[in-house]
Amino acid sequence: MIVADASIVRQKLELVRERIAVAAQRAGRSADEVKLVAVSKLQPFYAIEEAYAAGQRDFGENRLEELWQKVELANEHGLDEIRWHMIGSIQSRKTPQVIGPFVLVHSVDREKIADRLDRDAGNAGRMLDVLLEVNVSGEASKHGFTPEALRNAAGRLVALPNLRIHGLMTMAPIAEDAEEVRPVFRSLRTLRDEMAQEHSLGDWTELSMGMTQDFEVAVEEGATIVRVGSAIFGPRPCQL
Repeated sequence: MIVADASIVRQKLELVRERIAVAAQRAGRSADEVKLVAVSKLQPFYAIEEAYAAGQRDFGENRLEELWQKVELANEHGLDEIRWHMIGSIQSRKTPQVIGPFVLVHSVDREKIADRLDRDAGNAGRMLDVLLEVNVSGEASKHGFTPEALRNAAGRLVALPNLRIHGLMTMAPIAEDAEEVRPVFRSLRTLRDEMAQEHSLGDWTELSMGMTQDFEVAVEEGATIVRVGSAIFGPRPCQL
């Protein structure tokens, strides 16, 4: 089985942090305004341990089954300061599995999922912190509310009693030149500002946007969270 070289994870992680800081400086921002979520999908657990040893605490997972395996491993290995982020699409039948380990769920992509998460969180006596995923680019392959659907639903969603909405998330199209997706990030920021003005029940402070291929442009356009995987861990190498 091919696995990532954990010895270089620390170096790659530091380089990503430096790139975030430089991009933030270009935009007149502080690097402290940007949270780095290390996307550990399909990465071996020792790579997570290496990133953790280098000070990384926020990790993102796409699949609930894999996430729960890694939560168990983290508990066994004493990595008790990890903050887990759910960044993948959530199937409606699996919403009960979301209630538990996450500091933030990025991928509430339709009203049905919001309603089920609200129900399950209420049944568990929990409050769930979430972002609303928006398909800004309009690509058929992308999940998320359309901007217009979000405008129509936002008033009801912010009133759900067991969800706290903290902002928006998007996935930009894959492009050879990251500059091509700058309008996508700019549009999400504009939409977030509109939501904040019209719906005071949400705090609307977070913009989760930007991945390995475009996170610097996302930071320049106001991202507060970037989700970076291969620039830290290398290619996804294995199944658990």
